Amino acid sequence: MEIKKIYCDFSVCKVSDYSFVDLNAEYCFVGKTDEEKSLVCVTDKVPPNVIRRDDRWKAFRIQGILDFSLIGILSEISELLAKNEIGIFAISTFNTDYILTKKENYQKALDILDNAGYTVVD
Repeated sequence: MEIKKIYCDFSVCKVSDYSFVDLNAEYCFVGKTDEEKSLVCVTDKVPPNVIRRDDRWKAFRIQGILDFSLIGILSEISELLAKNEIGIFAISTFNTDYILTKKENYQKALDILDNAGYTVVD
Protein backbone atom coordinates (compact mmCIF):
# COMPACT_ATOMS: atom_id res chain seq x y z
CA MET A 1 0.00 0.00 0.00
CA GLU A 2 1.28 3.46 -0.88
CA ILE A 3 1.61 6.42 1.45
CA LYS A 4 1.63 9.77 -0.36
CA LYS A 5 3.50 12.66 1.28
CA ILE A 6 1.76 16.03 1.31
CA TYR A 7 4.09 19.01 1.25
CA CYS A 8 2.09 21.54 3.26
CA ASP A 9 1.98 22.64 6.86
CA PHE A 10 -1.44 22.17 8.43
CA SER A 11 -3.37 23.70 11.31
CA VAL A 12 -6.17 22.12 13.32
CA CYS A 13 -8.67 24.79 14.30
CA LYS A 14 -11.91 25.52 16.08
CA VAL A 15 -13.82 28.30 14.31
CA SER A 16 -16.83 30.38 15.26
CA ASP A 17 -18.39 29.76 11.83
CA TYR A 18 -17.34 28.78 8.31
CA SER A 19 -17.91 32.15 6.65
CA PHE A 20 -14.17 32.84 6.15
CA VAL A 21 -13.14 29.27 5.27
CA ASP A 22 -11.77 28.88 1.75
CA LEU A 23 -13.70 25.81 0.67
CA ASN A 24 -11.92 25.92 -2.70
CA ALA A 25 -8.50 25.47 -1.12
CA GLU A 26 -6.63 22.33 -2.14
CA TYR A 27 -7.01 20.91 1.39
CA CYS A 28 -9.92 21.89 3.60
CA PHE A 29 -11.54 19.52 6.06
CA VAL A 30 -14.53 20.69 8.10
CA GLY A 31 -16.43 18.96 10.85
CA LYS A 32 -19.45 20.12 12.80
CA THR A 33 -21.06 18.65 15.89
CA ASP A 34 -23.49 19.91 18.49
CA GLU A 35 -20.47 21.20 20.43
CA GLU A 36 -18.09 22.69 17.88
CA LYS A 37 -17.12 23.65 14.36
CA SER A 38 -13.72 22.28 13.40
CA LEU A 39 -11.41 22.97 10.51
CA VAL A 40 -8.18 21.40 9.28
CA CYS A 41 -6.49 23.45 6.60
CA VAL A 42 -3.14 24.55 5.24
CA THR A 43 -1.65 26.93 7.79
CA ASP A 44 -1.53 29.79 5.25
CA LYS A 45 -5.33 29.47 4.83
CA VAL A 46 -6.35 29.71 8.51
CA PRO A 47 -9.31 32.13 8.61
CA PRO A 48 -9.42 35.18 10.88
CA ASN A 49 -12.35 33.93 12.99
CA VAL A 50 -10.41 31.13 14.68
CA ILE A 51 -11.27 30.51 18.32
CA ARG A 52 -8.37 28.08 18.90
CA ARG A 53 -5.70 26.59 16.69
CA ASP A 54 -2.91 24.07 16.85
CA ASP A 55 -0.17 24.51 14.22
CA ARG A 56 2.85 22.47 13.09
CA TRP A 57 1.07 19.46 11.60
CA LYS A 58 2.25 17.56 8.51
CA ALA A 59 0.13 15.09 6.54
CA PHE A 60 0.21 12.05 4.34
CA ARG A 61 -2.56 10.03 2.79
CA ILE A 62 -3.17 6.46 1.85
CA GLN A 63 -2.79 6.64 -1.92
CA GLY A 64 -5.68 5.61 -4.14
CA ILE A 65 -9.34 5.05 -3.49
CA LEU A 66 -10.08 2.70 -0.60
CA ASP A 67 -13.04 0.37 -0.82
CA PHE A 68 -15.36 0.60 2.17
CA SER A 69 -15.02 -3.17 2.65
CA LEU A 70 -11.33 -2.81 3.55
CA ILE A 71 -10.89 -3.22 7.27
CA GLY A 72 -8.11 -2.20 9.64
CA ILE A 73 -5.89 0.03 7.51
CA LEU A 74 -6.18 3.10 9.72
CA SER A 75 -6.04 0.90 12.81
CA GLU A 76 -2.79 -0.72 11.66
CA ILE A 77 -1.14 2.61 10.88
CA SER A 78 -2.23 4.19 14.16
CA GLU A 79 -1.02 1.14 16.10
CA LEU A 80 2.40 1.21 14.40
CA LEU A 81 2.82 4.89 15.20
CA ALA A 82 1.42 4.62 18.73
CA LYS A 83 3.97 1.90 19.55
CA ASN A 84 6.61 4.47 18.64
CA GLU A 85 4.95 7.21 20.70
CA ILE A 86 3.77 9.21 17.69
CA GLY A 87 0.33 10.73 18.06
CA ILE A 88 -1.89 11.17 15.03
CA PHE A 89 -4.86 13.19 13.89
CA ALA A 90 -6.80 11.13 11.34
CA ILE A 91 -9.27 12.38 8.75
CA SER A 92 -11.34 10.05 6.64
CA THR A 93 -12.90 11.14 3.37
CA PHE A 94 -15.04 9.25 0.89
CA ASN A 95 -11.95 8.17 -1.07
CA THR A 96 -9.23 7.61 1.51
CA ASP A 97 -7.70 8.42 4.88
CA TYR A 98 -5.37 11.29 5.75
CA ILE A 99 -3.03 11.03 8.72
CA LEU A 100 -1.46 14.07 10.34
CA THR A 101 1.44 14.01 12.78
CA LYS A 102 3.23 16.82 14.48
CA LYS A 103 5.99 18.23 12.29
CA GLU A 104 8.80 16.96 14.55
CA ASN A 105 7.51 13.35 14.20
CA TYR A 106 6.68 13.40 10.49
CA GLN A 107 9.82 11.86 9.01
CA LYS A 108 10.05 9.30 11.81
CA ALA A 109 6.45 8.27 11.09
CA LEU A 110 7.17 7.87 7.39
CA ASP A 111 10.30 5.82 8.16
CA ILE A 112 8.32 3.53 10.49
CA LEU A 113 5.67 2.94 7.84
CA ASP A 114 8.31 2.37 5.17
CA ASN A 115 10.03 -0.22 7.38
CA ALA A 116 6.66 -1.89 8.00
CA GLY A 117 6.16 -2.52 4.29
CA TYR A 118 4.29 0.58 3.16
CA THR A 119 5.66 2.34 0.09
CA VAL A 120 6.20 6.04 0.75
CA VAL A 121 5.97 8.16 -2.42
CA ASP A 122 6.42 11.85 -3.15
